[in-house]
Amino acid sequence: MILILTAGFGDGHNTAARSVAEAMRRLCPGEEIEMTDLISEALPLISGVCKSLYQFAITHWPASWRMTYELMGRRSVTGPDAMWQMALVSALQQRIETRQPRLIISTYPLYAILLESLAKRQTVPPLCTVITDSISVNRVWVMSGSDLFCVADDETKKVVAGFGVPESKIRVTGFPVDLAFTEPLPEQPPASHPRILYLPSTTGRRVAATLEALKPLFRSGVKMTLPVGKHDKRLYHVLRRFTDSMPEGTVEIIGWTRRIPEFLRTHDVVICKAGGAILHEVLAARIPAVIDYIVPGQEEGNAEMLVKHDGGVVTQNAEDTAAAVESILTNNSAVGRRMRASMARISMPDAAMRTAKAALSVADS
Repeated sequence: MILILTAGFGDGHNTAARSVAEAMRRLCPGEEIEMTDLISEALPLISGVCKSLYQFAITHWPASWRMTYELMGRRSVTGPDAMWQMALVSALQQRIETRQPRLIISTYPLYAILLESLAKRQTVPPLCTVITDSISVNRVWVMSGSDLFCVADDETKKVVAGFGVPESKIRVTGFPVDLAFTEPLPEQPPASHPRILYLPSTTGRRVAATLEALKPLFRSGVKMTLPVGKHDKRLYHVLRRFTDSMPEGTVEIIGWTRRIPEFLRTHDVVICKAGGAILHEVLAARIPAVIDYIVPGQEEGNAEMLVKHDGGVVTQNAEDTAAAVESILTNNSAVGRRMRASMARISMPDAAMRTAKAALSVADS
């Protein structure tokens, strides 16, 4: 049995966990693969409040979140044996004793710290930690060690090694994205017009301003797909006012969907934040990205990684975003084609399989 531990603070941890779990099921078809958010299970009320505060902070109080993020790297705050971790250590101990996993894979840094506490009184299974950030990696990821660290790229490997982790314990496997990125797309007629994919995560005011700034492109025939997902309620009025002001068919608004891998591979440019999951999905799909928001601290390295490899552009306001999109789409997407070619050199759509194989090598050693 293999246990995969995640946490719902941002999309990256869950995306990586789901993708590795699916890869494990393909590699080990006769073995039970269990994925769980143990923090939510053990502390449902506290976890729910913390997740809401996290989402609010990264959207409305980015400076405050930066301070919190930096504090997480201090052993005095998040180190093993902190009183606030006792319930979580107990929950993890019970899960290990009842399920007897031969391997634990973690996509969230807290679980390594809990295992360090637990290892003082009993034997624990080998641990593979999947680091879901690029370059700007918080020390909390390596604070308690791991049998293996899987990282997204060579730059991140250097950062992790700089924390004192032996290079033999670091493997560059790419960020585990959905295995759909390795599969053929469903047949569909070629698009007759450029298409923008907009994944809104900024404030309603910024989203409204971005849509307004994009209007000249829409009037020239450009179309947009806009999956709102968990933002449907907070953006309802913004999107309703916009669609009422535009010709029918300009923007397709979609609720919760599993088609993001398909959309990323069939559109010409994406507007998104600098989350670890989405930017590595961008890389897997090789779609030019306009990054309109970066969560301070944890996401800065993700943006740096994509921009460094000519896969993305960071913008500061709605006008910059519209200008960046236009530059990618003009001249028959000449800039967009250049960016796709650049990303092809480092794209790893099969990263979930690479990560799963690396993790299994720890269990079998």
